[in-house]
Amino acid sequence: MTSPEQPTVVLPGEVRMPLLGFGTWQATGKAGYDAVLAALDAGYRHIDTATMYGNEREVGRAVKESGLRREDVFITTKLPPEAVGRERETIEASLAALDTDYVDLWLIHWPPTSAGEGIPVWRELLAARDEDMARAVGVSNHGISQIDELIQATEENPAVNQIRWSPALYDRQVHAAHRDRGVVLEGYSPLRATDLSDPVLVRIAAAHNASPAQVVLRWHIDHEIVVIPKSVHPERIRANADVFGFSLTAEEMRDIDALSG
Repeated sequence: MTSPEQPTVVLPGEVRMPLLGFGTWQATGKAGYDAVLAALDAGYRHIDTATMYGNEREVGRAVKESGLRREDVFITTKLPPEAVGRERETIEASLAALDTDYVDLWLIHWPPTSAGEGIPVWRELLAARDEDMARAVGVSNHGISQIDELIQATEENPAVNQIRWSPALYDRQVHAAHRDRGVVLEGYSPLRATDLSDPVLVRIAAAHNASPAQVVLRWHIDHEIVVIPKSVHPERIRANADVFGFSLTAEEMRDIDALSG
């Protein structure tokens, strides 16, 4: 599905998810369309959007006009909290806006605010998956206890949990807890939550003839954590995609892990 140099992680149902994705939060209108087109041109094969972002139509148009086959682009969208009880209507609207028959991943964007709502919402996502509207389903911004509640009620693990993640936020126990449950960890705001002038990152970047931002993205990938940097600037979009020509040593990974200390 993706070019050989693009590493993927396998979700339930043999769904391959590229470890590098392109985030589209706040990228709306023509700027959003142009950014997604630039990202696909730069080699990204994984685009992350959400109903809440208000840009599914632009994302869908960019994918269609990129010249790529639909099956070669992994598309994620998300169910907003206010759509609890209207899950099917919401995924149908997302598919119409994206102009596609299915999404590759559909996530619960935030845990429902009312107690007891999480499990019925999760059952609706599973139903959408079983009807081939989504190839895989998961959650976002969920804690481990919330994930366990869903698993215990349905015996179905979320394929993915998308949470805020960066070297400064690294938590070995949280990472291990996801792995133990067969839930892929996906990190958003990887660069926003990082001090890119940190001497450790600057030193490692120099050793690989890379930028500190590229090192942060590679750190996610080498941990097999999906990462979705976002930008609307073509040169930065290209730079963020250029992370497959090097990998970090075990010692460098440990040094970056320690930045959360």
